[in-house]
Amino acid sequence: MTRTTMRILIVLTGLGLASGAMADDLADGSPKVRLETKDATGEFRVMIDGKEAIVYQCGPKNDMVHYYPVRSPSGKSMTVQKTDPYPHHRSFWFADKVNLAGHRSVSFYSALYSKTDKDDPDAPFNDRIRHLEFVKEETDQCKATVDDRLVWEMDLGKTPVLDELRQMRVVALGDGQYFLDLTFTLTASYGDVTFSSDWVHYAWPFIRMNKQFNVQDGGGTITSSEGGVNQKETNGKPAKWMDYSCEVEGQTEGLAVFSHPDNGYPHNWLTRDYGTFGPRRIHEKSGKPFTLKKGETLQQRVGVLVHRGDVKIGKVAERYQKYVAGEL
Repeated sequence: MTRTTMRILIVLTGLGLASGAMADDLADGSPKVRLETKDATGEFRVMIDGKEAIVYQCGPKNDMVHYYPVRSPSGKSMTVQKTDPYPHHRSFWFADKVNLAGHRSVSFYSALYSKTDKDDPDAPFNDRIRHLEFVKEETDQCKATVDDRLVWEMDLGKTPVLDELRQMRVVALGDGQYFLDLTFTLTASYGDVTFSSDWVHYAWPFIRMNKQFNVQDGGGTITSSEGGVNQKETNGKPAKWMDYSCEVEGQTEGLAVFSHPDNGYPHNWLTRDYGTFGPRRIHEKSGKPFTLKKGETLQQRVGVLVHRGDVKIGKVAERYQKYVAGEL
């Protein structure tokens, strides 16, 4: 098996939590991570100090797995799960437009529109990214690890397109802040797969900020590692990291995305003042089709650091350097 490796780290700063604190979580004063599975709803919750930090939406009725909510340190939802005029956006998600050799092209990014009966909430999707099983769940004080297998499929599950292994590591940083490290590994198990991402719209992965936190409606600020500010100065331009911060109800909190040097450089970013942003692939794999041969894998690593304060108070540049040095 050959391997194409792409790694992207996303750092989200400022994720807080919503439910009441548990006494055993706070016994020694250090943050504790706990995992909770809600089988009936298909939700997998990450709890820090007894409060909800992030929820993995992996139930059977979803068009694609995604993370929602992603909470700030004070407990606010920083992302939006579904919104007009782009109802296919899913808070924090990973998808693409691909073509399995011998089959039709399929946009998993737009899987919502493949629903077999738009008037029936329980109707299945022709195309979807489906969770299969959790293969690892571990917790150790302020850390946790969760790995699961997924399949990208079309034709009501009759045609598997890609296999995915998703690995997630969570580290509680204290004061409601935490680090989320994700590795997505796609395998072309069923034949050659051509990627034909929309150059205008795609990111790997996507994040869609809540209106309270975005630039357009909430007065937030996008800042890049290169000094660019907001969509006009950051969209379609290279950067090592991107931060989205805003003051909401008297508290400033932010979410920063870091791109690991192993991804290759330069690569551009998608940014929108209305709230969507994320890193793109390196130039030779962006804006043009490329093919993953049968048996090959494509790996991307993303991390999310949720912080208090703006890009400076949240020490985003400093934390990026710590990440590069392997200290996050």
